[in-house]
This record gives sequence, C-alpha cells and structure tokens, in this order.
Amino acid sequence: MAVPEPIGEGLGHHGDAEVAPGLIDLAVNVRRQPMPAWLAEPITASLTRLAAYPDATGATAAVAARHGRDPAEVLLTAGAAQAFVLLAQALRGARRPVVVHPQFTEPEAALRNAGHQVERMLLSPADGFRLDPARVPADADLVFVGNPTNPTSVLHPAADVAALARPGRVLVVDEAFADTTYRAGVAGEPESLAGRTDLPGLVVLRSLTKTWGLAGLRIGYLLGPADLLPGLAAAQPLWAVSTPALAAATACASDVAVAAERRIAAELAAERDHLVAALAGVPQVTVAGRPASAFVAVHLPGAAEVRRELRRRGYAVRRGDTFPGLGADWLRVAVRDTATTDAFIATLNDVLKERQ
Repeated sequence: MAVPEPIGEGLGHHGDAEVAPGLIDLAVNVRRQPMPAWLAEPITASLTRLAAYPDATGATAAVAARHGRDPAEVLLTAGAAQAFVLLAQALRGARRPVVVHPQFTEPEAALRNAGHQVERMLLSPADGFRLDPARVPADADLVFVGNPTNPTSVLHPAADVAALARPGRVLVVDEAFADTTYRAGVAGEPESLAGRTDLPGLVVLRSLTKTWGLAGLRIGYLLGPADLLPGLAAAQPLWAVSTPALAAATACASDVAVAAERRIAAELAAERDHLVAALAGVPQVTVAGRPASAFVAVHLPGAAEVRRELRRRGYAVRRGDTFPGLGADWLRVAVRDTATTDAFIATLNDVLKERQ
C-alpha cells in the first residue's frame, strides 16, 4: 500500500505559529472582541451539563433553520477543519481530487494524509485570482474551492462557483469566512451558496470561530446532500462536538446573532477599505485582486526579510510562501481597527525605507 507523502511545514503552517507574546497580531484571522452576553451566557450555562454526553439535535435544528435547510443536511463538526478530514476519509474512492489554489491548506493536507493523489489548479494574481470554472478538469470528481478565499481574500461570483457543480462530483466550498463579507444593498452574505439545495453534490463548510472569537472552542458545520452526510458522520468520532460548542452553535444561529454578524461585517468592510487604501500608498506593495474578507494578501519583493524585521519591531504577519500558488514575496495581513492599521503602515514604511 502506498504511503502518503508527509504534508511537511508548508501545508501544516498556520497563522497562529507567527504569533508570540508581545507581538501585535496581524497573522491570525480571528476577531478579538468581548463576547456578547447572548453568546457567553449559553456557553457558561452549558458547563452545568457536562456530566451528560453531548446531544447535537437542538443545535443541528438551529443551524438548519438559519440556512433554510433540513436538519438531515447539517453535520456539526469540531471546527470546520474537521470537515476536511471527514471528507478526505469518507470519499477515499474519489479518482481525481482537485484543489483550487491559493487557498486554505488543510483541504489538501487532509486529502494527502488520507492517501489521495491531489491535483492543484492554480489561480493567477495577474487577473486578480479570478476563478474560471472551465479550467477545472471535467472528470474531477472531488473539487475544493474557498469563497471568500484564504489567503487572497477574493470573493468569487456565486454563479462561477455554482458552475463547478455537476452529477458525479462532490463540490466542496469552504465558506469559513462568508460571515465576514459585506456588500451594500445586499441583506445577507453576498455570493454564499449555503442555502442552495438544487446543485448536485454541493457541500458547504462553515466556521463560527472567526467573527465570534471561538477558535479555542472548535465549532463549525457542514451543509450538504442528506444522502452524503451519513457517510461523513460515520468517519467522525462519537460525540465529536462538545456541549459548550453546541451551545455556541445554537446561539450563533439565532436572529440576534445573524443581525449582529451583518453589522460587524459592515464595520469590517470599512476597516478593510482603510487598510487597502493605506497599502496602496506603500512603495513596492501590490494588493492583488479585490479583498472581501478579514485579511489582505500583498505582494512585496523581499517579503520574507520584511516579515522578520516587522517581527523585530512588534508586528506578526502571516508568511505567504506556504500557500501553493504564492511564494516568498507574499504576506497576508489581517484587518484590524484603523489605529492599529495606521501604526502598522507607518512601521512598514520605515522598514522599507531602511532597506533602500
């Protein structure tokens, strides 16, 4: 039996590895604000029920209602990252898995660790990392794409992503950052496919850790065809999602949470625009594509040394060379409040001036 190649430092590297005490964190894409009472109180109350095994029934129903889905089309997971492992394990029969890059590295890592031979389709910064559905091989029977995509922050048109769906193919759309997107005049999440049940083989992954600062709780979920989910659940450990995580999932599916999420996304859009405009004024820095999420990918010659110097001056940013399709001259910068952005940009300008 063939032994899969180890994923190595590249695919296994994530933004939290960049952070250390004393550094201003621009590397991790998790919002760090006080937890609202409507979320904190159910999580705290759940601690009195830890003697009982977790029961996902109520949380599953709440998530289903939030997206207009049947509960049989929802599988709660210990973070969205667990869903990649379940898909890779349950779909071992896939003949031609394709991962659209640059994107979050865990889908490919999970596939390779499960023994799959992975084919990469690389998007180009020359056209803003635009997704062309026609470039995905017609016989690819398992396709992974992010929307909005980590690390590029590009939000693909829903029609282009939907065009990848077809009978005989499982199309996995990673929408871990969909709740961070905003478009004026659009009531919900622009370009999301979470509510679509008409597309064959569509699986949508969601995370609750980004907007609500729950990375340590590990809670996410998968939306997909009712006939596919039992096979994924069978690959999942028993009681995989803890009682506090289930309480968080229920709370975050409420109307109050969704309304708050939309307000936060609008505020984030303004802060992101501020960051992008500031970066436009920095010599040698290029922002490829049109950022739509909680982070921005930038091209900068000598980025590796710049990242190390920024670190010496108190800022942690995410290296870009571990993302397939990028390279050593790329960095990912998280969107923060405007004061933090201004201080960071001033430091970045100082670093670049001293390198001239």
